[in-house]
Amino acid sequence: MNNLQLGLKENWKQFSLLVIINAFVGGMIGLERTILPQLAEQEFGISSKTAILTFIMAFGVTKAICNYFTGRWANKLGRKNIFIIGWIFALPVPFILIYAENWNWIILANIFLGVNQGLAWSMAVIMKIDLVGPKKRGLAVGINEFAGYISIGIVAFLTGYISNIYGVRPYPFYLGIVFSVLGLLFTVFLLKDTGQHVVVESRKSRVPILKSVFRSTSLQHPSLSGITQAGLVNNLNDGMMWGLLPLLLFALDFSQTNIGILVAIYPTVWGISQLVTGKLSDIYSKRMLMFWGMIVQSLAIFSLIWAVEFYHFVWIGVSLGVGTALVYPTFINAISDYTHPKQRAESLGVFRFWRDMGYAVGALLTGVIADSFGVSASIISIGTLTGISAFIVLNRVEDLSK
Repeated sequence: MNNLQLGLKENWKQFSLLVIINAFVGGMIGLERTILPQLAEQEFGISSKTAILTFIMAFGVTKAICNYFTGRWANKLGRKNIFIIGWIFALPVPFILIYAENWNWIILANIFLGVNQGLAWSMAVIMKIDLVGPKKRGLAVGINEFAGYISIGIVAFLTGYISNIYGVRPYPFYLGIVFSVLGLLFTVFLLKDTGQHVVVESRKSRVPILKSVFRSTSLQHPSLSGITQAGLVNNLNDGMMWGLLPLLLFALDFSQTNIGILVAIYPTVWGISQLVTGKLSDIYSKRMLMFWGMIVQSLAIFSLIWAVEFYHFVWIGVSLGVGTALVYPTFINAISDYTHPKQRAESLGVFRFWRDMGYAVGALLTGVIADSFGVSASIISIGTLTGISAFIVLNRVEDLSK
C-alpha cells in the first residue's frame, strides 16, 4: 500500500477497464429506452400512461434503494464484490423481456435491472473517484458517465433499428445477454478493488466528518441537500422523457427507426458532452454549472409542447442532453467536495438514492397528469419543477469553484 498512488495516469489500466465495464452497464438500460413503451401498447394492450410508466417506477425505486445500501456497504463488503452482485442480477433481465407473457414480467425485469444499475453503476462511479483522487474527480465522473450514456444512446438506436426490421421481440434483447455476460466476466477476472486508495486519500483530507450522512445529505447541510434536490428533479424529468418521448413520437407516426434515432440523441449528446462538462466541474463554479444546466433542461422540456417535426425533436434532444451533461458529473463532484473520503461512498449513495427516486416520482407524476389533464399539462408541470430546482441551487448551494 506504501507504493499506492492516486491519479488518472497512475491508474489508467484499471480506470480504462471501469470505463468499458460501465459501457456494458449503460447498454442494459439502452435495451428498454426505445421500445418498451410501444411494447406495452402493441403486445400487452396497455393504453394508460400511468400503467405504462410503472416499469420506470419499479426501476427507479429499486435502483434508488440499492444506491443507498451500496454506499453504506462499499467499505464493509468491498467494492468489487458489490459490483459482481450487480452483474448477477443483470443476467436474467434480457430473458425475462424476451419471454414476458404479461406486464408483470416487465415490472420484474425492471426490478432486477434496478438492482443491477444501483449496484454496478454506483460502484463504477465510486471506484473511478477512488482511483483518481480529489484533483480530477469531475473528469473521472465525466468519462464514466460518457461511457454509460453513450452506450445507452447507441443501444437505444440499435434496438429501434433491429425492432423495425425483425420486430420488438426477441432480437433487440439479445444485446443484453452479451452485455451482462461480458460485464460479469470482466469484473470477476480483471477488476481490482479500490478500497486501499480511499485509505491513502483519507490521510490527507481535511473535510470534517458528518454526524449523520443521511440527514446531512438529504436535508441539513445546505449545499449537500441543495445538490440532492436538483439530482432528484433531474432524474424526474429524465423519467418523463424515458416514458413519454417514445409515446409522443409513436403518436406522430414516426417510424421505429426514426424513433430510435430521436430517443438516442438525448442520452448520446448527454454522454459525449460530459467529457467536457466533467472537466469543467473541476475548474469552474459548480453552482453555476448546475444552475444553467437545470435552466437549459427546463426550456428544452417546455419546447416539447410545440414539437411536431423531426428536426424539432433533434433540437430538443441536443438541448436536453447538453443541459443534463452540465449538471450530472457536477452533482457527484460537488457532493464529494463536502464529504470526507471515508464517508464519500455513503454520501454519494444517499444522493443517488434521492436522485434515482426521481425516476419513480417523474414516471408517476407524468402518467397521472397526462391521464388526467393531457400530455401538454404533464410537460408544463415537469418543465416548471425543473426551473424551480435551478433557483433552489442558486440560493442554497455555496459556490464550490476552486
